[in-house]
Amino acid sequence: MARRRRAEKRKADPDPKYNNLTIAKLINKIMMNGKKTIARKIVYDAIEGFAKKIGASDPVEAFEKALENAKPSLEIKSRRIGGATYQVPIEIAPDRRTALAMRWIITFSRAKVGRCMADGLITELSDCYNNQGSTIKKKEDTHKMAEANKAFAHYKW
Repeated sequence: MARRRRAEKRKADPDPKYNNLTIAKLINKIMMNGKKTIARKIVYDAIEGFAKKIGASDPVEAFEKALENAKPSLEIKSRRIGGATYQVPIEIAPDRRTALAMRWIITFSRAKVGRCMADGLITELSDCYNNQGSTIKKKEDTHKMAEANKAFAHYKW
């Protein structure tokens, strides 16, 4: 029996342009130093440019598909059992899957040297849409690690 109450997750408001919660979360993750209007401009420019680049009629649907391609389904956690540390593969909760995918996309977009954030986001989203690029490689590496340590799956609890 739990002795404490669980923390309640705050519900974010959807973004004003597309009325979408996922895009609002992406804006909040890109935002630095409280500059939300700048983050909104970056994200909206990136989504419009991304939809134009891949030729999609609905930019939100294309964004959702790119994000879905980037979401991992397994990850590994370290468990210490009897003096030995095992890498135990576990399934990821849906909220964490989305958060990891967004974090990876933003990280690799910022790492692109010599271009603005919107351009980096456009290329990273289009790579995710086409199942290639840095974010997809990171997802596949995570899955490979989980697959390699499948023998320790019985240690999860």
